[in-house]
Amino acid sequence: MHDDFVANLRLLCSYYPSIADVCRRLSINRAQFNRYLSGRYYPSHAALQRICHFFGVSPEDIDLPHHDFRALVQTGQLNADASPSTLPWPNALIQRGSEGMERYLGRYFELYHSMSRPGHLMRTLVCLEAREGGVVYQRTERMQVALGRRPCHNRYVGTAVKLADRLFLVDHETLNGHEITQTILFPSFQSQVTRLTGLKMGVADNSERMPCCVRVVYQRLDEQISLRSALAQCGLLPLNDPSLDDSLLAALRNDVASGEHHFRARH
Repeated sequence: MHDDFVANLRLLCSYYPSIADVCRRLSINRAQFNRYLSGRYYPSHAALQRICHFFGVSPEDIDLPHHDFRALVQTGQLNADASPSTLPWPNALIQRGSEGMERYLGRYFELYHSMSRPGHLMRTLVCLEAREGGVVYQRTERMQVALGRRPCHNRYVGTAVKLADRLFLVDHETLNGHEITQTILFPSFQSQVTRLTGLKMGVADNSERMPCCVRVVYQRLDEQISLRSALAQCGLLPLNDPSLDDSLLAALRNDVASGEHHFRARH
């Protein structure tokens, strides 16, 4: 009777390492939660509110047909009322910062040296879109927890503004709620936006939680590339991955030149 709810709940849980981890974070008995996942029982009003609040969705969303729900989750359009456009930034700043952002809307691969896995690059998928009141985006990390196991995902949502020829992106992690990142990019002065460079600051996603700053590159994706194909290419990459060209590796190198007294972005 609740096939769509079950499928949607399973999808949300797939972004975590295990069902046990979800139950621990939700403080819900594993046996009871398994009854929801099997479709034997539908959560009470209180339990449903707790589940929806935890995953950042509404009770109306989680009962949508599964095909529609999956599309909303993957494109970052879920629960627009709780979108990052509601960040407590002055409305005048968001509106002013939206001017000239139209040409930057779309999907990008974001690449940078992993903060938690030195010697690897991280490739994530970023989707920027216009919503009433400003420009918002979703950033999705795809991580292989263990060989042979299904990847888990981290989902970040944020707001982007363009101020005095710089792009400012601030987001927060929505599934665990323990990280905020900031990215500052140079704008593109070419007729078509293909690559953006800048700096990214955040914390390592491990027990050390070390604050880090890295050089970052945004690569514009062809609109013909499907979302599934783009996500499949995300994750940790070795530095000798054949998809990485020399110019990209040079742009991502976190070196400090002689005479530099700050860690600086580079065009």
